Amino acid sequence: MKRKTKQAIKQTTIIAAVLVGLFFVLSIVSLKEHQETTDPTNPVISEHVLNYEPLVEKYAAEYDVENHVDVLLAIMMQESGGNGNDPMQSSESYCGSRGCIEDPELSIKQGVKHFSGVLEEADGDIRLAIQSYNFGAGFIDYVQANSGKYTQEAAIDFSQEMYASADDQAKFRCPREEAQEIDACYGDIYYVRDVIDYMHTVAGK
Repeated sequence: MKRKTKQAIKQTTIIAAVLVGLFFVLSIVSLKEHQETTDPTNPVISEHVLNYEPLVEKYAAEYDVENHVDVLLAIMMQESGGNGNDPMQSSESYCGSRGCIEDPELSIKQGVKHFSGVLEEADGDIRLAIQSYNFGAGFIDYVQANSGKYTQEAAIDFSQEMYASADDQAKFRCPREEAQEIDACYGDIYYVRDVIDYMHTVAGK
C-alpha cells in the first residue's frame, strides 16, 4: 500500500512539474508575441505596404537602388502606410504640388526615382538621403555646406530656417507637437528616426 502511495505521489509530482514547465514556456511565448506587437521600437509594417513589395523591387532595379528595397518600403510606411493612390507621397517631386498622382504604380515609380536621385546627390549617405526624401534636395546642399553629414540637429536647424522664411507658414501642417514647440514645422524633423525603425522591422521579416 505504501509503495502504491509513493508511486502515485511520484507520478503526481512529475505531472505537476510538466504542467508547470508547459505553462512557463507558453507564458514566455505569449510575452514575446505581446512585445512584438506593442513594443514601439518594433513597429508593424502594414499588409498594404508589403503587397507593394514586388513593384518596389521592380523600380528599385530600374533605378539602381535594388539594395535599398527595405528603405523604400519603410519610407512608404512612414508616408502613407501603403494607403491611397499615392502611397509614396511622391506627387510633389513629380509635379511640384500635392495630389497630382492618382495611380499607385506611378507613385512608386516616381518615389523610387526620387530616392535614387537624392541618394546619389547625398554621396550614399543613407540618412541624408532619407531626410532629403522628405525635405527635398535642398537639404543636401544645406548639410554639405555646414556639418557635412546628416545629424538630427541639422534637420532641426534646416526645418526652423525654412519655416521662418516661409511666406505662408499656415501651409505647413506641423504634425508633431515637439516640432511645434521649437518652430520646426517644415517637413518632419524625426523622419529619419521613424523610417529607420520601420527598416529594422522590414529587415527582420
